[in-house]
Amino acid sequence: MAAPQFTDNDRIPVVKFPLLGGLSASSFLRRHWQKNPLLIRGAIPDFEGVVDFRTMVELAGRDDCESRLLLRAGRRWTVEHGPFASRYLLRLPQRDWTLLVQGVNLFVPAARQLLSRFDFIPHTRLDDLMVSYAPPGGGVGPHFDSYDVFLLQGPGQRRWNVGRQDDLTLVDGAPLKILRRFVPQGRCVLGPGDMLYVPPGFAHEGVAVDVCYTYSIGFRAPSHQELVSEFLIFLEDRLNPSGRYEDRDLATQAHPARIGSAMIAQVQRILGSIRWNRGDVAEFLGTYLTEPKPHVLFLPPRNPLALNAFLRIARKHGLELALPAQMLYSGSRLFINGESLPINAGEARPLQGLADTRRLAGREIPRAGATAEVLYRWYRSGYILPAARANAT
Repeated sequence: MAAPQFTDNDRIPVVKFPLLGGLSASSFLRRHWQKNPLLIRGAIPDFEGVVDFRTMVELAGRDDCESRLLLRAGRRWTVEHGPFASRYLLRLPQRDWTLLVQGVNLFVPAARQLLSRFDFIPHTRLDDLMVSYAPPGGGVGPHFDSYDVFLLQGPGQRRWNVGRQDDLTLVDGAPLKILRRFVPQGRCVLGPGDMLYVPPGFAHEGVAVDVCYTYSIGFRAPSHQELVSEFLIFLEDRLNPSGRYEDRDLATQAHPARIGSAMIAQVQRILGSIRWNRGDVAEFLGTYLTEPKPHVLFLPPRNPLALNAFLRIARKHGLELALPAQMLYSGSRLFINGESLPINAGEARPLQGLADTRRLAGREIPRAGATAEVLYRWYRSGYILPAARANAT
């Protein structure tokens, strides 16, 4: 295994192939995850990417796909949000702009397969694959993220500056969170197949050297505020406290606008009766983390097969999750696209395998019973497809 190295012009640790530069997943997690940047030369040697500019333009024109266009004129930035007309994108100038397309893995099977290379990180943390296209000079300015990201270079070259930034002052009035005074500590140029891992909080800036594609594998890192807010919403749907506020011993008070201490004490007791346990937290996480983003659409089959016909095809070809589908499990519960359902011991193994690998072999599909009915319901909802059809877009 190659040891990390430093050079005068490149102060980010450098290691060589494969995806993690010869490091095992456990070594990478121990040494670098949320700790230190890592530059990996030839992570995917001669990587040609999974989309071209035409595909990106098509995706950026869809209502159900998030896209942004960033244009720079000197120190001035402009941000536009899609969908975009293709004729507009094809008439852009020859430099100093970037097209960002989010969630490419929801539409392109090869993008979903690329994400599977990063399965050494739990699915609970994986967010999506964003692809950026930029002519020379294109970039998003010096910034920092609150989440981990792998920056995999496709065709073309991009120059990166990276540093641990103490001064987080932002440029006033900019439509992006651009650092006013960025002092990089490491510099590198990424070519096809090179990859840069950047932990949260490390400032970085990428500028296209020539026409280039960069693939950003991003990870979810919800704020504590978001977790608490969403958990309270989760509890609200499940709590059904009985009783009603009462004050049979109500006494007069000199100041009618004052909130009485007896009222405060009673409401405190009511709120203090709220309880939750580890199982509640696991169910919350399962539904919260698999909940589709608002723009995500599922496409049920136009002419759905009958149950028996579906099972025959499924047992012959196997099943795959639809590209937008998210599936997790914990204990005796399974979660798919925000839904929660119990599973018994006999059903658990094949369905958990489907969640882990996004595929279910035909030999593991029952001919009848509860699991067969669940799979059929998911098929009718557009969550899963027979494997022979799963890659159709």
